[in-house]
Amino acid sequence: MSLVASLIAGLIFGIGLIISGMVNPAKVQNFLDLFGTWDPSLAFVMGGAIAVGLPGFWLLGKWSKPLFTEAFQWPTRTDFDSKLIVGSAIFGVGWGLGGLCPGPAVTALSIGSSGVLVFVPAMLVGMWATKLVK
Repeated sequence: MSLVASLIAGLIFGIGLIISGMVNPAKVQNFLDLFGTWDPSLAFVMGGAIAVGLPGFWLLGKWSKPLFTEAFQWPTRTDFDSKLIVGSAIFGVGWGLGGLCPGPAVTALSIGSSGVLVFVPAMLVGMWATKLVK
């Protein structure tokens, strides 16, 4: 049952990314171009995600056990270290330059544009390479 729930959640997430235009790298890049072709629509997507996410996390805090597993897996670390700061910076620069992050990139594979067909393998190599740096 948890596999079906994961599939449904992933499909809803992917459809939301497509409807919001987040699979289009130009949408993200235009949001970041404050003094050029600025497109504020990404802020509304983020606001919508926060409006849905905050009450969801609040509700989950009230539950004693998740539906499809034995226990919640909440983050336990609260500190900031250099790996977090450097990794976040690399992610942000890559997101700004490429206009995609992992979720939209995988979803954009369904479109089959040449940029995404180059981006996703490069992203996978980068994910693999992080194992070598740890």
